[in-house]
Amino acid sequence: MQGFLEFAVKGLVEHPEEVTVTPVEHQGTTVYELRMNPKDVGRVIGKQGKTIHTLRGLLQAGSAKKGLRCSLEIVEDKPAG
Repeated sequence: MQGFLEFAVKGLVEHPEEVTVTPVEHQGTTVYELRMNPKDVGRVIGKQGKTIHTLRGLLQAGSAKKGLRCSLEIVEDKPAG
């Protein structure tokens, strides 16, 4: 699932080299933390959240076929200072 997310998100953004997907286990669910250039966050969210909603739906459908529970979160790192 991590490879799928990286492929899909890198195809959407202007700075694909800055995209990272980190799986974190949390109470039996794998939460994929998505980090990217702050300028690309809007592209991944999409108009009215349609793009991120679609990515989450595909992730849940694919993981359910494997008997897994997964979710996707965008992590915006705070600037230092």
